[in-house]
Amino acid sequence: MATIFLVIIYLSFISLGLPDSLLGVAWPVMQLDIKAPFEAAGFVSMTITAGTIISSLASGTVINRLGTGKVTFISCLMTAASLIGFSFVPSLFWLILLAIPLGLGAGSVDSALNNYVATHYKAHHMSWLHCFWGVGATIGPIIMSQFIAKQNSWRSGYITVSVLQFIVAALLFFTLPLWNRSARAANNSPMDLNEDRDAKITSPIDRAGKVNPLQIKGVKLALASFLFYCGTEATMGLWGSSFLVNVKELPAALAAQWVSMYYAGITIGRLISGFITMKVSNTVLIRMGQIIALTGAAILLLPLPAIFSLIGFIMVGLGCAPIFPCMLHETPARFGKENSQKIMGYQMAAAYTGSTLLPPFLGLIASHSAMTILPFFVLAYIVAMLLGSEKINLLMKVRNTASYDTLN
Repeated sequence: MATIFLVIIYLSFISLGLPDSLLGVAWPVMQLDIKAPFEAAGFVSMTITAGTIISSLASGTVINRLGTGKVTFISCLMTAASLIGFSFVPSLFWLILLAIPLGLGAGSVDSALNNYVATHYKAHHMSWLHCFWGVGATIGPIIMSQFIAKQNSWRSGYITVSVLQFIVAALLFFTLPLWNRSARAANNSPMDLNEDRDAKITSPIDRAGKVNPLQIKGVKLALASFLFYCGTEATMGLWGSSFLVNVKELPAALAAQWVSMYYAGITIGRLISGFITMKVSNTVLIRMGQIIALTGAAILLLPLPAIFSLIGFIMVGLGCAPIFPCMLHETPARFGKENSQKIMGYQMAAAYTGSTLLPPFLGLIASHSAMTILPFFVLAYIVAMLLGSEKINLLMKVRNTASYDTLN
């Protein structure tokens, strides 16, 4: 039962990833069709993410009232309806209007499924859950690129993805009775209980009593790391295709396929890191991911032949793969179990803020200069994230040393 139900949850996360990468790869041809300014993609992306933030903040109340299964089904249905609306938009106004329910649906299902897996399953499933998001984010550009290449029709690409979303929504509807039954089975099954190592850690912060989470050393640095991580991931996804078309002079369909390789890097990396987390610490995986992503961004920065851009995209994707799940997983160890729930909420808010503000900021600057600035911005975001993360590691080392000396 637990295994079958995990398949349903993973399919739901595939559907969550499907629309995330569509706008960026379709925009070079979509922009011309609806006669929108180049930088308007950033504002559409900002609207989607703003809806995601709002629904994420409200998700606790909504999930308590409706249950995880119903929230996931309704969210998937909203996403499918929004995407089919995208395929018929005549202008930018309607695109922004439909972006609102698309974001609202995405935020609810994201929060619901992350919380459900964290509560009922072992920690490595979190990496694999986000791996399946990458499956959806990889398939989306492939579908869109096929329709752009063969029919020059981004609208057909949106219709196809919408149909897939409706299929997943139908599957969720018919499996609604399984959610409560599976939750009870997971609670009684030692094979599926969440037994990650962080749950066994008693932090000095836990023993110190209740404190304002924002006053804990390292929390603000963690928030900055989440902001710059999601800014990196979203910026590459939104503007990568435009960079390849306008700077590397690739056809739009080929550029879309190359961006799909970026998401494939995230997907494959998270599949692998799910196994590696059983042997290697989160801290090491985060650092390795940041260094790999930094190398990929540096390759994009260099004046090399276009094929090296594909290598750069894949390396940034592979580097990004372990960072987000491992930073989430490390929260209790860094800041104590008593504070982790509230800090987790702050971190997700910072992550969505990065996705909301940083990609349109680059688009705005690029509209007055050139898309050649993309690698510079991505490189700066990764460096900022790396510095913040290493500063946290230093603070944790000092804190743990002081705690050990006190106990001895």
